[in-house]
Amino acid sequence: MSCGKVFDVDTLESEIKALIDKTSSPDFWNSSDAQKVTQKLSHLQDLLGQWQKMKAEWEELEVLTELLNETEDEELIGEFYDKASRLRKEINSMEMELLLDEEYDESNAILTVHAGAGGLDAQDWAEMLLRMYLRWAERHNYETKVIDILPDEEAGIKYATILIKGICSYGYLKAEKGIHRLVRISPFDSSKRRHTSFASIEVIPELPDDADIEIRPEEIRMETFRASGAGGQYVNMTDSAVRLIHIPTGIVVTCQNERSQHMNRQVAMQLLKAKLYERRQQEKQKMLDDLHGEKKEIGWGSQIRSYVLHPYTMVKDHRTGYTSYSVDAVLDGDIDDFVIAYLRMRKDTIKAKGA
Repeated sequence: MSCGKVFDVDTLESEIKALIDKTSSPDFWNSSDAQKVTQKLSHLQDLLGQWQKMKAEWEELEVLTELLNETEDEELIGEFYDKASRLRKEINSMEMELLLDEEYDESNAILTVHAGAGGLDAQDWAEMLLRMYLRWAERHNYETKVIDILPDEEAGIKYATILIKGICSYGYLKAEKGIHRLVRISPFDSSKRRHTSFASIEVIPELPDDADIEIRPEEIRMETFRASGAGGQYVNMTDSAVRLIHIPTGIVVTCQNERSQHMNRQVAMQLLKAKLYERRQQEKQKMLDDLHGEKKEIGWGSQIRSYVLHPYTMVKDHRTGYTSYSVDAVLDGDIDDFVIAYLRMRKDTIKAKGA
C-alpha cells in the first residue's frame, strides 16, 4: 500500500504480514533493499496504529454524544470539543498520506529557498520561510540537515538547501513549490513603510541509488572552493566545498556543509540526480499543459501564496483559495491545512482531466 491508495484495513494488514515474513528470511539483512523494506513496514504499522487510535477516539465521541443528548453538562461539552478537535487533526494528517500517489511521494524531500525581489526584506523573508519549514519538519518528527546555505552579512539568507528526512516528506512539501509573497512594514525601512518581498521554494525528491537517471562523467564539470557557511572554523581551511555543473542542461548544484570534498561531491551528485529527475517531470508536465492549452503567467501574479502582516493579518493560497488568519502559527510551521487543500485540488484536477 502506497501513501495514496484508498485506506483498506484488510489490505494494509495483509501487506504488513507479507513484509514481516520478508524480514524473517535468513538472507534478508544482506539484501540491497533491506532498509527500504523496514522503512515501509514501519510506515504501514504506523498507519494501522493511527487508524486504530482514530477508531477508538471516534467511538468515544459517539458515547459522549449519547451522554450530551441526555444532559447539558458544561464539562462534558468541553471534553467533546477537545476530543473532536484532536481527532480532526489526526484525520487531516492521515488524509494527507492517502492523497499521495505519485512516484517518489514517499521519498525524503530536498527543499531550496531563494530570496527574490526585495533586497534585505527578501533575504529576511527567505530566512523566515526556512525557519517555517524547519519547524514544520520538527512538528512531524522529521530529521533535517542543511546541505548548503549562503547567509548575508546584513540580514537573512540569499538561499539555503535542506534535506528533510521522513516518509512522504516530499509528497507533502511538493505543495509548497512556487513563489511566496510577504507584505509587511519593513524592519529595514527607517520610514516604516510597507514593503512586498518575494522568495521561491523548490522541492525535489531524494532519489534512491537505483533511480533511472543516467549521468555520464563527461557531462559534469566539478569546481571546488572554500566553504563559507556554518560548520565551524575548519571549513575555511581547505577547498572542500563542491560545485557540479551539468553541461548539457546548465544545472548547477553545490554542497559545502559536509566534512570533506569527497562527501560534498557525493551529496552534490544526489542533488544533481534529483534536479535532473525534476527537469524531466517538468518537461512531461509542459507537454501535457500544451495539449490542454494551459498557460501560466510569470511575474507579480505568479505567487502561489501571500502572507500579509500589514494592514491586516492573513495567509492566502492563490491556487486553492484556502485562507488562514493565524499568521504566527503558519510561520511557526502550521501549514498542514494548506498542504491538504492543495493535494485535494490536485486530485480533483487529475480526475477532471481523466474524465
